[in-house]
Amino acid sequence: MKQLADGVFQLRGFPRDAINVYLAGDVLVDAATRQGERRILRQLCGRTLSAHALTHAHADHQGASHAVCTEFGVPYWVGERDVEAAEGGPEAVSRRQRPGVINRFQKRFWTGPRHPVARALKEGDTVGQFTVLEVPGHSTGHVAYWRDRDRVLILGDVVNTMNLLTSRKGLQEPPALFTPDPARNRASIRRLAELRPALVCAGHGPPLRDSDAFVAFAESLPTP
Repeated sequence: MKQLADGVFQLRGFPRDAINVYLAGDVLVDAATRQGERRILRQLCGRTLSAHALTHAHADHQGASHAVCTEFGVPYWVGERDVEAAEGGPEAVSRRQRPGVINRFQKRFWTGPRHPVARALKEGDTVGQFTVLEVPGHSTGHVAYWRDRDRVLILGDVVNTMNLLTSRKGLQEPPALFTPDPARNRASIRRLAELRPALVCAGHGPPLRDSDAFVAFAESLPTP
């Protein structure tokens, strides 16, 4: 795994930077798809975890969550409005996405088993050295993790820093196909831009270390 900041690591994935998993202190943030289970557990071998937390309960973020929590015996922490999906397994996760071929594929190959949530995260909660921010739009219960002392932001899919189809790097909104409320997600982007993060750790794409670019991107978005 690659160190990005003090105590913050990005686990190796395949393809590189496509579906990201982060270790923040002793808390694992997100868990990719079910297909990434062995790779994640292998990289965590020998480490001690205190918890596993999600940014949101989509198939490419909770796929290996049950395996991680079971293997390490740690609690599962999820934004309170995504708890139902996280605990419901493939059927519940699938219901939150538009029907179609992609949804069926994710349900069959990516989505992980249900797992009980031990803590429903809310605005202002503390996860290790990070503060929970509620940033809905891409999912109803989407949260981000913010460390004020060095302005590190783990924001899941509020923004992508790479186009998953072309691999072209750059800030962009998450695909509308997987974002039930794009307008609300834009409001979440603008809120996070006000923090001027020094390091943005996205769910899809490489780390971003350009506060001005993040602010400019937020300012370029359509307003209601």
